[in-house]
Amino acid sequence: MHFTKTLITKVLDEAASLAHPRILAGAAAKLQRLLRDRVPEPAQAAPAPTQAGQFLARHYGTEAAGRDYKLYVPGRLTGRPAPLLVMLHGCLQNPDDFAAGTRMNELAEAQGILVAYPAQSGRANPQKCWNWFNPADQARDAGEPALIAGITRQVMDDFPVDPARVYVAGLSAGGATASVMGAAYPDLYAAIGVHSGLACGVAHDLGSALAAMRQGGVATPGAGPRVPAIVFHADRDTTVHPRNADQMVAQMAGARGEVATESGQVAGGHSWTRTLHQASGHEASDAGVVVEQWVVHGGGHAWSGGSKAGSFTDPLGPDASREMLRFFLDHPRRTG
Repeated sequence: MHFTKTLITKVLDEAASLAHPRILAGAAAKLQRLLRDRVPEPAQAAPAPTQAGQFLARHYGTEAAGRDYKLYVPGRLTGRPAPLLVMLHGCLQNPDDFAAGTRMNELAEAQGILVAYPAQSGRANPQKCWNWFNPADQARDAGEPALIAGITRQVMDDFPVDPARVYVAGLSAGGATASVMGAAYPDLYAAIGVHSGLACGVAHDLGSALAAMRQGGVATPGAGPRVPAIVFHADRDTTVHPRNADQMVAQMAGARGEVATESGQVAGGHSWTRTLHQASGHEASDAGVVVEQWVVHGGGHAWSGGSKAGSFTDPLGPDASREMLRFFLDHPRRTG
């Protein structure tokens, strides 16, 4: 959803010509954990990782109702059930670009995690944006959510995946779609990550999507993801208004539990604020945190801590990839 003014004009013109919207507190100290400041080094490698793992090209469904995707299979797979992370790219991106920018494959190799990158089709959206604003793509077992869930299940069928440690994350349009997936499939995904995205259900067509991006949408309380979430957003994002992150957190966290806030600074980079929202009835611990919100001060519409090898990245921010993986692995699905 990396819309510049020129791109917005182009999308609106195309939508008008085709008449189709798809085109178109202080809180308990025991909640706090010491955060490590990190300055990610821009990777100069090609999109395919150099580790022992494989970056496979795969397809789910039929040509008419399916999607291509890339799958990173770490060399450290031992046959024991591994975590699976589904990564949803933003507009104008593709799986190779997104993998390079987030450096997620490098981190996945180190921890033995499978990573799937669904690719949006240019036929479904000329800018390769996920159609998060379309009612047909906001529900379980329908449209793009069904395709993304299908890709997730295909990987789970073909590889040893721990069903309690399946996650989905995305940037911009991909972040908004990750929010939809967390609401539609709480039985499939244990937690979600939303970077520079929007709350579930804040738009119903292209016009309302652009309005929500510009000033924030109206998020229905309780209509958001029903799983733990980590949310990143920069306070100088001029593509998706930072208010969207606050609305998303309010939709997911509501008035539940305690809140703790702490701040820090990346050496030579941006400062940040992290806020933890605790679930009611939990003891004060990271295991009881249902929403973790990061505000990157001075950043724009870009993956925080990403590599210049990919598009829409900000190497000066805290490492969103590392923090998301840490949050995910701290939040397996709990049964019983």
